[in-house]
Amino acid sequence: MTTGTALAGPDGALRCPWALSTDDYVSYHDEEWGRPIHGDDALFERISLEAFQSGLSWITILRRRPGFRAAFAGFRIEKVAAFTDEDRERLLADPGIIRNRAKIDATLANARVLAGWPEGELDGLIWSHAPDPARRAAPKTLADVPAVTPESTALSKDLKKHGLRFVGPTTAYALMQACGLVDDHLETCMARGAR
Repeated sequence: MTTGTALAGPDGALRCPWALSTDDYVSYHDEEWGRPIHGDDALFERISLEAFQSGLSWITILRRRPGFRAAFAGFRIEKVAAFTDEDRERLLADPGIIRNRAKIDATLANARVLAGWPEGELDGLIWSHAPDPARRAAPKTLADVPAVTPESTALSKDLKKHGLRFVGPTTAYALMQACGLVDDHLETCMARGAR
């Protein structure tokens, strides 16, 4: 049983304990999670994948990410917004992704909403909800990492107000963690502050 504190990985470096369960997680933790992500298409991909993750383990999504990228045209907003009913049926039959009708429909609907936005607006909206890092203490254990924050609740409300779906406060916080709006690497983790 872990204490929720950073643990030594195979190379001896301390990491968040969740990162040590699979090699896929080690790479994701060390190279991606918590690093700032900008760009409307890149953020649309993260919104979509976080929505697909809802109710599932992140490793399920991470291992299918190449399939998702292929199925959803690299998550380029303009391309996904132009998907037809035939594309929707193709997605529902694609074994390379999670074939959840509601999540597929939400992804297509979100792309159609975002296709009408000026370039950079999604990036600006999301990053406007980043909390001041100086006012956030580094988490010492996993118990110190929240699932929802006032900022993620506000981000969720803002995205929903603009017509986006599958963006509840918990999903919004996972997005904030993954895209570097917050640094929830534990205090002694080797990736803390690697922005």
